[in-house]
Amino acid sequence: MDKAWVSAQGPGLPWTAGEYETLRDQVRRFVEEEIKPSADHWEQDGFVPRSILRRMGELGFFGIRYPTEYGGAEMDAVASVVFAEELGRSTYGGAADAILVHSDMASAYVFHDGSKAQRDRWMPGIVRGETITAVAITEPDAGSDMKAIRTRARRDGDSFVLNGTKLYITNGVHADLYCVAATTNASAGANGITMFLVEKGTPGFHVARELDKQGWRSSDTAELVFNDCRVPAENMLGAEGQGFYSMMRNLQNERLVLAAMALGTAEAALDATLAWVKARRAFGGALWDMQAIRHRLAMLSAKVEAAREFLYATAWRMAADDDCLREISMLKALCGELVNEVAYACVQFHGAMGVMRESPIERIARDARILSIAGGATEVMLDVIASLM
Repeated sequence: MDKAWVSAQGPGLPWTAGEYETLRDQVRRFVEEEIKPSADHWEQDGFVPRSILRRMGELGFFGIRYPTEYGGAEMDAVASVVFAEELGRSTYGGAADAILVHSDMASAYVFHDGSKAQRDRWMPGIVRGETITAVAITEPDAGSDMKAIRTRARRDGDSFVLNGTKLYITNGVHADLYCVAATTNASAGANGITMFLVEKGTPGFHVARELDKQGWRSSDTAELVFNDCRVPAENMLGAEGQGFYSMMRNLQNERLVLAAMALGTAEAALDATLAWVKARRAFGGALWDMQAIRHRLAMLSAKVEAAREFLYATAWRMAADDDCLREISMLKALCGELVNEVAYACVQFHGAMGVMRESPIERIARDARILSIAGGATEVMLDVIASLM
């Protein structure tokens, strides 16, 4: 983020350029010192260790947007974008995904929709990285079409009994607290969906299987099953029947940080490829000496920079509580597709090395693929944009 750009926003932005850049420096240093040296092992193990998540909590990374009463810093959407962009630049998409699901996606349901009692109980541990969260919405027959959720929650005295299956749930294996969407009134459509907090170990709730993915290898992903899972009524998250609207509201921040993660990944891919083509010798000179390669990388760099300006302008608007549905949908579609365009070209310019597991570009290309799907597929985003035109 350019400091001059931040200064140009004037008094509407509550944080100074220096404070955002301090956050960026802290995250970048953590990535270099704590993530990159060990992340290859996490890719093999299939999850980010608890010790790392607790360390991130100690450093304040999980409280960026949350109040000081819970140990947070009370920053804004611009800070979340800085955080996500730098995690994307790590080149380990799985680790970035696992972290961001907790920091900006699942925990947001607890904070924004939870009662004061729920927030007081859970938010301190969430911010400290001691209570890891997941959000369980997607099902075998309900992905982007969230109104098609079939998991049922039946009222029984002072409890709700949940039955159903959730699929492709990030942090699904190792989370402590799950924000689960279920239908409490099947005939009411979107108005019948309610969110619940379900703790790990609750009878009737179990991880059916850990899923094996093409990319994002270091984020654990699971299928969850609820079989007569009894949840106290006090664990209802927000008002009954308001779950769909809660999901739509929280998805805006999710899509914003995914766009930022995608841009950070594209930036890292371009940096690595620029270094490669300047060092790689072929036909009597460096690959960089070939005009076709220089021009392609220059155009991709221009596209990434343009998207980045759009990203930060939208983050600032979101921080100012503007309605950014159109812009965030554009960003999610644009950045998800752009990171794949960049990754494809970068693999090409690496030649055979681009498909070797020892190359960061190979991992970036695998991880980039899901960024046009997760959090809202490109086609869904384009439909949203078209509906607002």
